Amino acid sequence: MRFLHTSDWHLGRIFHGVHLTDDQAHLLEQFLDCIQDTRPDAIVIAGDIYDRAVPPTEAIELLDETFSRIILDHHVPIILIAGNHDSPERLGFGNRLLARQGLHVAGSLLGSPQPVVLNDEHGPVYFLPLTYAEPALVRERLQEPEASDHEQALASLIRHSLRQVPENSRKVAVAHAFVAGGLTSDSERPLSVGGSGMVGAQLFAPFHYTALGHLHNSQKAGAEHIRYPGSLMKYSFAEANQAKGINLVELNAQGEAQIESIALTPRRDVRILEGYFQEILKNSASLGHAQDYLQIVLKDSEPILDAMGQLRTLFPNVLSLERPLLSPASILSGPTADHRKLSEKQLFASFFEQMTGQTLTENQDAEFSGIIEEVFRELREVKA
Repeated sequence: MRFLHTSDWHLGRIFHGVHLTDDQAHLLEQFLDCIQDTRPDAIVIAGDIYDRAVPPTEAIELLDETFSRIILDHHVPIILIAGNHDSPERLGFGNRLLARQGLHVAGSLLGSPQPVVLNDEHGPVYFLPLTYAEPALVRERLQEPEASDHEQALASLIRHSLRQVPENSRKVAVAHAFVAGGLTSDSERPLSVGGSGMVGAQLFAPFHYTALGHLHNSQKAGAEHIRYPGSLMKYSFAEANQAKGINLVELNAQGEAQIESIALTPRRDVRILEGYFQEILKNSASLGHAQDYLQIVLKDSEPILDAMGQLRTLFPNVLSLERPLLSPASILSGPTADHRKLSEKQLFASFFEQMTGQTLTENQDAEFSGIIEEVFRELREVKA
């Protein structure tokens, strides 16, 4: 049994004000090419297909186009669960009808998870779609009063699902969870506030492969056959050095998994550049693809006039500018000053120092005082 494992597409994502739909479409086109090349028996998507519960129209259209091509053109079934970013009710609408076409969606938890059974030359493989569900929902729907946290809730889901699967069969879990010890990123929404959202890798011991979603870095989770493939693309600058891709999994007759990670090439990478302002401008041609989404960290300690504007003439997709070494003396009258309490003269003096790195001379101070007095006089005459 050969299948592709992916997760965390986050369709509809906005990154520092930039809509990423075109970037996501570029990667999904490669994903479709990968299906053509590898000819899998199934596609497994482990949650967070959308970035928010009510996705924008263009995200829905992109998903519809992608799924239609997978099922109608390539004739490959899809097994999909809801993640913590998705609306399980919206995602699972019409799932019984869609399952007849090969689209198996586990949205809301309505009862014991139902396995999706696919067959190869060695017999059946049972895919257990363990849709994301809060502990309170598991307690209610499965009548499990002990499910007080995410680990106990997931253990209950697994226990109920395995009751419907022959003991010695090949089994694949599909779950959206934070397995303890996994490497996290800034762009992942916590699964729990005020409690533990983590689960132990030992929960997945009954399975020959566990297709995980939630953590955005491609990684193992306690064992070789328990895997996160990584998100579709980088969704924060904290992910700049992370690997992203798809896992190609092949189960043999005994259920042993061979796993290959397949990388996708983004239209624009997400990168961090660090250096001195003038050096970055001078060496821009050697600093990688100019159209990438960039965070630039400047090591200069002095003020720079319109640094972002100048950088964007060479790197149009600079989305973040960091100045960790900017001298506190150059900040407007100190870091805690309230500019609303400063006079016009004090404001100008601070602005002048930021732009030039020098304080006003006595002559400059006197000249500005004369100019501001002339402006105020004209304003008084107008009102009179």
